[in-house]
Amino acid sequence: MTDIPRLPDLESLRCFLAAARHLSFRVAARAVALSPAAFSDRIQRLEDTLGASLFDRTTRRVALTAAGERLVPEAQRCLDQARRCGEVARREDGAPMPYELTIGTRFELGLSWLVPALDALEAARPERRIHLSFGDTPDLVRQAQRDVIDAFISSARLSDAGFSYARLHEERYVFVGERRLLACRPLARRDDCAAFTLLDVHRDLPLFRYFLDTRPGGEDWAFRRVEYLGTIGAVRLRALAGAGVAVLPHYFVKEDLRRGRLLPILPRVKLPIDWFRLVWREGHPRDAALRKLAEDLAARPLR
Repeated sequence: MTDIPRLPDLESLRCFLAAARHLSFRVAARAVALSPAAFSDRIQRLEDTLGASLFDRTTRRVALTAAGERLVPEAQRCLDQARRCGEVARREDGAPMPYELTIGTRFELGLSWLVPALDALEAARPERRIHLSFGDTPDLVRQAQRDVIDAFISSARLSDAGFSYARLHEERYVFVGERRLLACRPLARRDDCAAFTLLDVHRDLPLFRYFLDTRPGGEDWAFRRVEYLGTIGAVRLRALAGAGVAVLPHYFVKEDLRRGRLLPILPRVKLPIDWFRLVWREGHPRDAALRKLAEDLAARPLR
């Protein structure tokens, strides 16, 4: 007689996903309203049921094992399907089934564009509830791969395979400096940059790269120094303070340009055009819903 395999219970899967998301049993236990001892017992019970270790734990850190990494998307799908079972059983009027999507975005774009759009997006499709998660692109990619978020919005050039995407809005860039800074020291040719500080988000120069892509290969732009600031919001503020020059998204500084607080540098150089995209894991169970969301977002102008 063949043994019937034991099946993991849904509550233990919910605890597992909380631990995978927070990588802290203490924080995860609080998130699911369990005591630390009860939470650890749930994880141990799940590991015993599956016959696999899901976490590597030390006094300083918690990390997913290879088995744990593989379980994350499957556990999420199990919980989603269990939730849908309840929804289907209760539904009587034939209206669209309610669902939730968690969308990742960088801080500035989220505050200026997505947060103001939430009410309109919900009004357009009342069955859809949108949650936001903020982070930089590498972090959002990892979260999407692990199904912590359903999709993310980015204009970054992704080399990771396994993603689907839909274009939302064209993104143009402009090389800028503060008006008084450029009045004192014009930047009209490559040699002039030795008198300036370049502002960017990190040492790979993802913003200035849009300018370098227009130049002949190997051309050296040797700035006096480079300052890394983490976010485009911080880069804009430092540029407005006259601390240096920077390449920034046009939508983000168009009001500064209109008021003359920032001026374009080398305006005859046409920087490459990129696109904001909604990006999600291939095979995502909400693929159709994410494509509808992309349509709704594309209809809303950038702010």
